[in-house]
Amino acid sequence: MIGLIVLVVYLAIIVAIIAGIWKVFTKAGKPGWAAIVPIYNLIVLLEIAGKPLWWIILMLIPLVNLVVAIIVGIEIAKKFGKGAGFGIGLTFLGFIFYPILGFGDAQYEG
Repeated sequence: MIGLIVLVVYLAIIVAIIAGIWKVFTKAGKPGWAAIVPIYNLIVLLEIAGKPLWWIILMLIPLVNLVVAIIVGIEIAKKFGKGAGFGIGLTFLGFIFYPILGFGDAQYEG
């Protein structure tokens, strides 16, 4: 029974993340379905953040990918009129911050 509850909570968190990123993509004028396509969703995030496409290679390098993720999170937050703290939240607590960004009143200023 506990396993079922954990599974339901886990699935709810995943759905919230996907829905939030989907809305962020559509607000930025990108296709929402890109949120569920592996690797392509990283490419779209880089486009929204205004970073070069070759940074996808940096995202494959351990420890470097953490720094790149923080930078991209901060840049995405800036594109939506939010601060660096919100960008760090996008990086480390995406299941909370992406739905806030996607379903909130923040508009893309790209």
